[in-house]
Amino acid sequence: MWISDLWAYISGDFEPYSKSECVLGIVRELFEQAKRASLTEPEDKRAHTILRANMSRVICPKVSEGRIHSFYIFERGQIQMVRVAAIDIGTNSTRLLVADVLGEDVRTVETKLISTRLGEGIGGGLLLPGAVERTLEAIGCFYDMSLRLGAERVVAAATSAVRDAANRASFLDLVKKKFGLAVWVLSGLEEAALSYRGVLSGLPVEPQSTVVVDVGGGSTELIWNENGEPACISVNAGAVRMAGPGWSEPDIADVLKPALDMLRGFPVSCLAGVGGTVTTLAAVDQGLTVYNPMLVHGYCLTAGAVERIFTMLKSLDIEERKRLPGLQPERADIIIAGVAIVKAVLDGIGLDRLLVSECDILHGLVLEKSK
Repeated sequence: MWISDLWAYISGDFEPYSKSECVLGIVRELFEQAKRASLTEPEDKRAHTILRANMSRVICPKVSEGRIHSFYIFERGQIQMVRVAAIDIGTNSTRLLVADVLGEDVRTVETKLISTRLGEGIGGGLLLPGAVERTLEAIGCFYDMSLRLGAERVVAAATSAVRDAANRASFLDLVKKKFGLAVWVLSGLEEAALSYRGVLSGLPVEPQSTVVVDVGGGSTELIWNENGEPACISVNAGAVRMAGPGWSEPDIADVLKPALDMLRGFPVSCLAGVGGTVTTLAAVDQGLTVYNPMLVHGYCLTAGAVERIFTMLKSLDIEERKRLPGLQPERADIIIAGVAIVKAVLDGIGLDRLLVSECDILHGLVLEKSK
């Protein structure tokens, strides 16, 4: 669908008209008023609000935490809105994002997560048959869902578990044979860059002074801005990997220390965190009995809260952790290791808080695939 199909006439109100169902919202503010106003997203997550300022340009507001914080201005007919699906084949879970992408603006249509634990037995260097079967089932489910929702492009990407597996070629062949999908096996640096792009698309942070930490199941990535370009390092220290035998809290801190030392001298004023461990910490800190992404995204998680939750988790057995509000039962066996990673990063960087982001590698993937 082309921008030239989208019209909004200024007549006191903006009255969206479109040949597409994507434009469902109405903004009843003029341009400068809208910039200061809060927007309520319609229940239909596919809604896009497009403001037209004059006959040749279209203005699309970028919304974060319920407020417009910037605008994209496009020449008519120049930018194509495209529906993209991304499947993230992770070490602990397989996730789906279907989104409408307009330039650098990502609007969610659907998200799903299945705990597949592909990295089960990660220390042995092989993807286990049961884990492969669970993951293939999830990929098939998400691929079908993407097509039903009208995704024009679908990208599947795999991270640490597949990247490090000696039998990854057989797994990739199975996915290709069953679904016709060519899985993009991300290097640690590619994974970091996509996560970084995803975070910047969804949080109003200053790139020059922000470090992003992505705590995954098999690895942790640290990403920052260096001379206008993302610089990053990937460490094989994820929540699933570090939950294995022989990894204590000091051991985890030691593994991360060389990477954290690389950030010395970087003017860090903001730490943004992504990944299941980070979002779980935000949910637990708020006592969410039902997970709400709107309450998690942009949440300020203090180092004191991380320490308090870490101490509490260690005092509970696994069955008690499964009943803890905000914690998915499937994550109960790896959450302590994940929180130890977050704690080590906060200590190593020397900040007393981090900003939680729901926008992550999936958002980076749909932006990349929308080109």
